[in-house]
Amino acid sequence: MQAFVIQVPDGELIFAERFFNTKISDRSVEYFQENDIYNWQHTDWQQLSAEDLAQVKFTYINWQRDDIKMFGKTIALPRLTAWYGDAGKSYTYSGITSQPQVWNAGLLYIKKQIEQVTGCAFNSVLLNWYRNGEDHMGWHADDEPELGVNPLIASVNFGETRDFVLRRNDEPRQKIVMPLQHGTLLVMGGALQHYWQHSVPKRKRVKGSRFNLTFRAIVE
Repeated sequence: MQAFVIQVPDGELIFAERFFNTKISDRSVEYFQENDIYNWQHTDWQQLSAEDLAQVKFTYINWQRDDIKMFGKTIALPRLTAWYGDAGKSYTYSGITSQPQVWNAGLLYIKKQIEQVTGCAFNSVLLNWYRNGEDHMGWHADDEPELGVNPLIASVNFGETRDFVLRRNDEPRQKIVMPLQHGTLLVMGGALQHYWQHSVPKRKRVKGSRFNLTFRAIVE
């Protein structure tokens, strides 16, 4: 594995473009979408209504569509999510509190591979399913109290390439754009979450799904 350590003011990034090989990455994309109703290769998941999605029984990942409140209105989160982890490791972000679902073999395999290179024992993972380029994530930092002071967060990408953008809190025009590809691992460490924000902006030219897993260590 070839990895690059990127030092930024008040933080550190580790970037491994081909951390997972094509075979494992392809199987992961299939694993995340297998279900009892739809052909995962030919379904436009973005077009499914919340009611239709609720009828789907996914084989391995219990995807959900959360709502958030913004400017007094309730809107659907522009992606699907799932939270897995050790018992009791709940997580709250954007006003959403998630209770952990039980680890399965596929997630534990991915977690083990990442733990071997980071030296960190993760006890939870947030999965985000960007169904196409319209799905996105706004500017934020992973600075919730349950993550500790300087959390180490390992982010792995499967499926379509999407831009991961960082910006300084005190200099928002200073940005770093990193295209995360199929099988790419990005680790954020140091004091990064205190001084930087990150986002996954819309990319209308992207038609397929991107799955992002961010492994974390919830502390007491």
